[in-house]
Amino acid sequence: MRILKLITYYLFGIVAILCISVVPQYISTMKVPDSPGLFNQLALLIGEFVKPGSWQYVIQSTSATAPMMEILWPAFIYSMQILLGALAFGFIIALFFAMGAVFLPKSILESIKKVLNILEAIPDLIFATLLQVLALTVLQKSGILLFNVASFDDKAYFGPIVTLAILPLVSMFKILLLMIEEEFLKDYVTFAKSKGISKYNILTKHVLKNIMPISFHHMKIIIWGTLSSQFIIERVFNVHGLTYYLLDGFTPITIAVTLMLLFTPFYFFFELVDLWLKEEPLHTYEVRKTNWRVIWSDKYITESVKLNISNMVFSLKHIKIRKMNPLRPFLSFPIIFGHHMKNWKFALGSIFFIITISYSVYYSVSTDNHVDQERLFYEDDGVTLISAMPHAPPEPFLLGSDRRGFDLLDQIVIGAKYTLVFALLIALLRVIGGLLFGIIYAFHLKPRLQHLLGKIVDSIHFLPLSLVAYILLAPILMPTMDGFAYSFSERILLEILILTVVVVPLTTILLGKEIKRVLDYEFISSAKVLGGSRFHLFWRHILPHLGPRLTILFGTQFIQTLLIFIHLGVFNFFFGGTKLSFDPFGGDPPSSITHEWSGLVGQIGRTAIRGGMYWFLWILVAFILAILAMQLIIQGVKEVQQVKVGVLHRVPKTRLKKVKTKTENPAINQITKESFKEMGRGV
Repeated sequence: MRILKLITYYLFGIVAILCISVVPQYISTMKVPDSPGLFNQLALLIGEFVKPGSWQYVIQSTSATAPMMEILWPAFIYSMQILLGALAFGFIIALFFAMGAVFLPKSILESIKKVLNILEAIPDLIFATLLQVLALTVLQKSGILLFNVASFDDKAYFGPIVTLAILPLVSMFKILLLMIEEEFLKDYVTFAKSKGISKYNILTKHVLKNIMPISFHHMKIIIWGTLSSQFIIERVFNVHGLTYYLLDGFTPITIAVTLMLLFTPFYFFFELVDLWLKEEPLHTYEVRKTNWRVIWSDKYITESVKLNISNMVFSLKHIKIRKMNPLRPFLSFPIIFGHHMKNWKFALGSIFFIITISYSVYYSVSTDNHVDQERLFYEDDGVTLISAMPHAPPEPFLLGSDRRGFDLLDQIVIGAKYTLVFALLIALLRVIGGLLFGIIYAFHLKPRLQHLLGKIVDSIHFLPLSLVAYILLAPILMPTMDGFAYSFSERILLEILILTVVVVPLTTILLGKEIKRVLDYEFISSAKVLGGSRFHLFWRHILPHLGPRLTILFGTQFIQTLLIFIHLGVFNFFFGGTKLSFDPFGGDPPSSITHEWSGLVGQIGRTAIRGGMYWFLWILVAFILAILAMQLIIQGVKEVQQVKVGVLHRVPKTRLKKVKTKTENPAINQITKESFKEMGRGV
């Protein structure tokens, strides 16, 4: 029965992969007359997918074909060597660092945590670039090649593995450190210490055994992020892995097989380990036995669906609009915001966004999005040439220019509003969508159906988010010789919709489980006894309780959106569309229509590595500052919430008032009859 469940969930994942794979072709042919519909194209893809012997890889540049697995299998092995090497290296180093950090003084440990927060804010593209710059610099100075900076005749391993290992190293180290600290607060550790057992033995023989099953489940999230990072690391180091061949043969069957190769090993590995660590519920669906066969109870399923729908309709009918007051969040927001602004971390992060977005809007309105350009920069005499484009800072521009001579600072200022506002909007929609569907998940679905949806959504962790975004956005953001298939507003709306929808299932399960956890609290039981409806429970009790959690989730989704922008920018996928030149004799490089920040990354990122244009890092510094500002907001919300429940981060220093005593004349301090009476009257 468990094996049947395992295979069933796997087939659900394959169906989702096939649906994703057919979307690019459907979107690109949607406006073509007599083009087959979505379901017809999906049926054709399924018919081709179930015949592995007929899989053909089509090289778009030459239209040549070859058996698909002969092309993709070696690339898959190469990519897995890099990925597994990075994960093993990162997890092992994180484990040793976490074990060693337990024995450090608290002051040093706090400093290490601050450094880790900064490292998490640095995009993986910067680490890859710095490693390549280091290898090239050493080669120029000493003639020694430390490692291959790109794959050509020889495959590159060291650079991609080290760069890719940073994310799992930092993330796992923070998780292990947090769990070890929490574990040392438990009673059995105190008891072991009272027995005279050393801290090292407690850590190795007891604590690590208890936290390993929990840390294993955190690995899914870490691997999900690492898979997305590998998508661009292979591009930067010119690795001919799955990414290279996916882009070179961008057809529905190639997309489906590539995602299946990534999905299958991780799915079965984690599911089998889950079965080993924890037994699942014995019954996922209600069944009945007839003639020695187990079949689905159609009557039960129909009645269950009807019951769920009737419950939802009943809840909607009993929503009290008058008490709901939709303006309540907007009226209470200034009060809550002002209260949080007393925390310096929250205030500093919020001020960054307010000032940056406001100045970007002001600059665009006052200058009509003007960007200074200087192709050739001369001395004051107008004859002596100082530099040609691209210009290095600080002259003629403070932060330098791109390859076309446009001022980087002007582009960063103009693009700030598009990058930050739309990243905030996408993060907000992910949270709101997850909350709305999370309510249905927690209040109207039975545990068995919740478990089923949870297992299906859990499969998304094995598909790289950046790769899925690339696949879905390819026909929308990239123009053809005839121009864009969609207008500017349509491209923005579709990109917002896609980047929101691909994550909403995950936020739904996350917030749904959070709502269920709150429903188990005692004060919720008391409210139910007093006759509180589901709407009353959610609006008056659960929503205020989820407020800090929603803010933290919003911040993490914002950071994730910025990282996706960077990853897409490496492949010249810019927010709002990419401006391409189809001049066969050369033309301008791909550029962003809106000057948003990922467009700058795509314009000069790889050129900077080859040509020494190191000032392009200012673009990534803008991303880092935005991520750090959001991290400050998240940390500020956590501290404000913890202070509410009695967890103080900093003990206020009490001022010791100096009491001046007149010790010069001892007679003044002596007790006399009159002073004794005065003390009595004072009492």
